[in-house]
This record gives sequence, C-alpha cells and structure tokens, in this order.
Amino acid sequence: MKFFKLDLLTLLISLFILNSCKNQDTIGLGVTATNQLSGSLIDTSTIIINTIPEDSVITSGVAKAPLGLFRDPIFGTTESNLAIDLNLPASSPYANPGGTITIDSAILVLRYTDGFYGDSLASRYKANVYQLNERLFSNADYYNTKAWNYNSGTLLGSKSFFARTHDTIGITTIVSGGPDTIQRTAPQLRIPIDPNFINTNLFNASSTQLGSNLVFKNAVKGLYITMDKTGTTGAGGTLMIKDSTTLDVYYKTFDGTTTDTAVVSLPSTLHASQIKHTYSTAIQTELSNQTNGSRNSIYLQGSGLRAKISFPYIKNLIKSIGSDIVINRAELVITPNPSSKIPFAPLQKITMYKLDIANQRVPLEDATADPRSAGILAFGGFFAPVTQTYNFLITAYISDLMRGLTLDYGTYIGPVDLANSSATVDISATSQTTQRTFAIGTDKTSPYRIKLNIIYTKIAK
Repeated sequence: MKFFKLDLLTLLISLFILNSCKNQDTIGLGVTATNQLSGSLIDTSTIIINTIPEDSVITSGVAKAPLGLFRDPIFGTTESNLAIDLNLPASSPYANPGGTITIDSAILVLRYTDGFYGDSLASRYKANVYQLNERLFSNADYYNTKAWNYNSGTLLGSKSFFARTHDTIGITTIVSGGPDTIQRTAPQLRIPIDPNFINTNLFNASSTQLGSNLVFKNAVKGLYITMDKTGTTGAGGTLMIKDSTTLDVYYKTFDGTTTDTAVVSLPSTLHASQIKHTYSTAIQTELSNQTNGSRNSIYLQGSGLRAKISFPYIKNLIKSIGSDIVINRAELVITPNPSSKIPFAPLQKITMYKLDIANQRVPLEDATADPRSAGILAFGGFFAPVTQTYNFLITAYISDLMRGLTLDYGTYIGPVDLANSSATVDISATSQTTQRTFAIGTDKTSPYRIKLNIIYTKIAK
C-alpha cells in the first residue's frame, strides 16, 4: 500500500504541473510576436564559376603514381607515363653468382594500388618499356609536365593485359634446394624484359659498374613505361602503381656439376609520372572563356582541371536585407550532370579553398578550427549517393564576405584523393586521383544548377 499511495501522489503532482502550463511552446524563453526569431532562405545568390587548368603538381616522392591511357568521351584523352630508377640488387659492391648464368626470365613488377579509373571490363591495355636517357635524382622534384628523354628506338619489354587491379595472381617462388612453388600474390602488372638488357647491365657488367650503386644508376639511368596507343583498345583507363616496383630476374647457374635456380631483384626507389591531356572541343571552349562571366558547365579532373568560383554581389545582401541579420547556414550545392555518371563515376571527393594575399592556397574558415566551423566532416566535399550532389558548408566564409571581414583573392573547387586520411582538409593539387566530374554550372534552365543556399535570421530590434 505504501508504494501505491506514493505512485498516486506523484501522478497528481505531475498533472497539476502540466495543467498549469497554458502554452508549452513558450517554456524557457519569453517569445512574443515582436521578438520571435525566424529563419529565411535565399537560394538565388549570384555565382560566377569557370573551369580553369589545375596547377602543375609534383609526381615524385608520392605513394602512388598514375600510369595509363584514358580516352574519355567527355574530357578527351589523358596519357600517364611512368619513369622509374633501378638500383643494384644488394649493398654495394654487388657480386654476380659464379658459374655459367642463364636467364630464364626478367620481369618488371608494377604493383597496383587503389585508384584505378576507366574501363576494366572491355578495354585491353598494352604497356611498353624503354630505357631512359636521363636518370632520376632523389633530391629533385619532378612535375607532371616533365617530358622524359628515353630511347624510343629500342623496346625492352611489352605486355598486353586487362586491368584486373583487385585480382591476386599466382607466381613461381624459388625455393633454395627444393622444388619451386606457386603462390598467390597481390595484384600486379608483370612485364617481360629483354634478357639482353640484364646481361649487359648486370651479369656481364664491369666490376666498376657493380661496385657502386651511384655508378650503376648513372650507367643504367632507369626505365620508362608508357601505354601503346595502337595496342590499347577501347576507352582504356589509368592505373595507380605503388612505390615498390622491382625488376625480378629468374636465372640458372651451372658450376660444372650442379644446376640451381635463383632470383635476384633490382629495386626501384624513385618514380615520377608525366601526365598529358588532349581535351575535347567542349573543354577547350570553356578554357578559352575566362572573362565572359559564369559558365553553364564546369569540369573537374585530377591533375588537370579545377573551377574558380566567386560570389560578387554577396555584400548586397546586407544592403537589401539589413545589417541586423545572422547567417545561420550557408551551403554550396554542386550537382554532376546526370548524363555524365555512366559508365564513369564522378569524383568521390572534391575540395574547396581560397588564396591568401601572397597567392598561396589556404583553407576556408569553415575547414579550420574557427569557432564558427561545424568541423572538418561537416565541411563536406564528398559525393552523396542519395542526393547525387557535393555539398560544402561555408557559413563562416560567406558571413565574412558579406561583412567585408575577408577579401576574395580567389576561391577554387578542385579534385582531391579520397584515400587521404589526414585530419585536415586537402587543398593541394594532386596526381593521386584521376577521376573527373562534369557538373552543371549556373545554367538557369537546369534544375541541377549550382546553388548557394543561405539561411539567415533577421534580429528584431
């Protein structure tokens, strides 16, 4: 009975309290018709956006390098060629095995990593390998615009293949003193190399060349890998290669009584990509129209294209609405052209940044630790499968532009590598993504046009 009486008493008290609240909506703040706060939406702010070339980018010293030939029906043709160095198999000096040496095969092993873009089903690729006439240096920065000097008259190796960048393969593993075995290994491209190249530069090389890795590198220079334009059929694509390339040499030695098999590897520690674009007529038209106002289409491409964006009349909102406003939310919405997403998907991530007075890239206020920022994840830039859009939350930046607290020295949208896992927003040009996006610009006839949605509150005085 004690508990029953206590429950009844609690119920009566609760009913009394709730009944005394005539309007529950007014609990907490004394909101009246004269001081009520209400949000208003503006989605017609003038935007000017143009496609421009991306800055040149360093392709040496990076974790993955592009290699391929991609004939994009919208963007045109992109060629990615790869230059690599070669090093002695072991610490200097290197001593060749004794006896009679017979090469079974020499294989250039290019290990795949994430980032393939293009046609992996119908297209057939053909990679050619040549010797460089110049070597790579570890203390040099090589840009995507560098044209490498190589011996195009002598083909060292060639391989036709399909882009199976996620399929393991079986390779022969040499077992000392026992039978060789077949083992599954990570996805890779294996290109046979002319044994004469190995004999000349390794097994039959002078003791001087084998006595120092520096002398060896100066003599051999390195290798240049490029896609054969005739031998590559279909749309093609771009592969991403890890920085762990090796030239594996399988050979036999005969000492007069015994034959044994072995393998020696010449590692590559440096690589750099040359990236060339031959753009479609539509993109050439966009690139030649930089002073004619905003464009109806925009093109974004890794190591190729970005967009310059501005909000020239954003300060007029203060004049037309009044200075007694608070920007609650400003969101930029970019939509890829619906017809451009099949069969080649749009960039999975893009970025937005600005230039400072020194013409250097810096993050927007919303992509920093600014107290008004909602955080790096909220800043956005990812392609949203549900809405099929890219969204950027740029409330602080737009608010500062409106009030003249910051100057627009140039604001840009560009590609970034989805695989980046740093705790900051990427703003640098990159060669580590080759995806692209064809998006709607300020075409007023399109429901997919770029929009800046601003929600503001006018503070009643």
